[in-house]
Amino acid sequence: MINSTFQEHISTLSKNYSDAIHMVIENGTPLDCVLVHSGSEHHYFADDRHIPFQAYGHFHHWLPVNKPDQFILLVPGSAPIYFQVLPDDFWYEQSIDNASWWADQIEVVRLNSVDKVKEHLPATAVSYLGPETELAGALGIDGSLVNPKSLISCLDWHRAIKTSYELEQLREANRVGVIAHNAARDCFFNGGSEYDIHMAFLESCNILEDESPYTNIVALDEKAAILHYQNKRRKVDGNGDVLLIDAGYRINGYGSDITRTWAKPEAHSLFQSLLESMETLEKELVNAIRPQLAYKEFQEAALTGVATILQQADILKDTSGDLLQQGIPQLFMPHGVGHLLGIQVHDVGGHQKDISGASAPPPEHSPSLRNTRILDEDMVFTIEPGLYFIPILLEKERNTDKGKCINWSLVEELYQCGGIRIEDNVRVRKEGTENLTRQFE
Repeated sequence: MINSTFQEHISTLSKNYSDAIHMVIENGTPLDCVLVHSGSEHHYFADDRHIPFQAYGHFHHWLPVNKPDQFILLVPGSAPIYFQVLPDDFWYEQSIDNASWWADQIEVVRLNSVDKVKEHLPATAVSYLGPETELAGALGIDGSLVNPKSLISCLDWHRAIKTSYELEQLREANRVGVIAHNAARDCFFNGGSEYDIHMAFLESCNILEDESPYTNIVALDEKAAILHYQNKRRKVDGNGDVLLIDAGYRINGYGSDITRTWAKPEAHSLFQSLLESMETLEKELVNAIRPQLAYKEFQEAALTGVATILQQADILKDTSGDLLQQGIPQLFMPHGVGHLLGIQVHDVGGHQKDISGASAPPPEHSPSLRNTRILDEDMVFTIEPGLYFIPILLEKERNTDKGKCINWSLVEELYQCGGIRIEDNVRVRKEGTENLTRQFE
């Protein structure tokens, strides 16, 4: 099955690239082909230790190979060529498992040096896509054809729409991710620390931390108010009554991005009520997804929903005017409601208005919104409304007009709970939504 879906995936990429090549003219020169580079390995500054490598997204879109100095050459009308560079090296493992399901669909040319790639390039207008501009020059590629914006905009635009192969990978990433989230939840309810919960997640996935699609966020109690909390405390500070865990699993380059918030029975009763309300809001947002809707409508709906929940809980007092325009719910949900998802967790093209790269910026009331696209069939993104009690945001409003509508006594009680985020990965269908996450719960 995966052979046929990957073959269809390669055919789709080949067409998209060919169409893009034919569209692009740089400095009066039409492009003839594209060389996509995975990137090169680098060291930490003043050290001989390698920085963990992550392949460039447009290379990884072609192949499930996360190795430095690998190349894909696409010449319209010809099969894609994979220059598989395996240096003669006894210090590090250099082998690549060429699984037949993908290796049989492309032409593989094995080389033992990056320099030899130049010998296989056509003597035409080759465009380079990748992070190593000096290497592009060494390969004889004209500087004006390195990462041309018009070409990248076209390719970024297409990345939002997933092939059947990509959907298969994202479903599997969610299936395993849900199992690992359940293991993390059980560890939390059994009194585990942030470190314990983090390790329970990794062990359930059978992965190393570097193999995760992003750094796990494992936050107990007040730390859940730090949106990208990066630490893993070995001991539980305080009661350990609330867990916010944002963690995913990656397969063949495609990652899930799942967030759950859990509260123990002894947690603050109002917080538990807020958690139930946020679960309901998140599901309502997912169920409202349809093709041709503007994603920014979900941002407005999420903020409006958060404001309603806060008013019903008496955390926000009655106030006149538009809460959204006043920026009041944004104090409790300062991030966007989600982002495109795929090869990259925060995938590319989220602010594009069209294939040419014209920008569709986020609304002024929500500058952190990462996706402003019009929804289309087989687009995949996250829906992740949040409600947090962040002292650094709230306290500066205590004596302002905004602060007058906040019930500060309740906010002070809820600081210890941190916050709530619920996140699912969803696919737009012709009629409605496929929830890639909850189908496995």
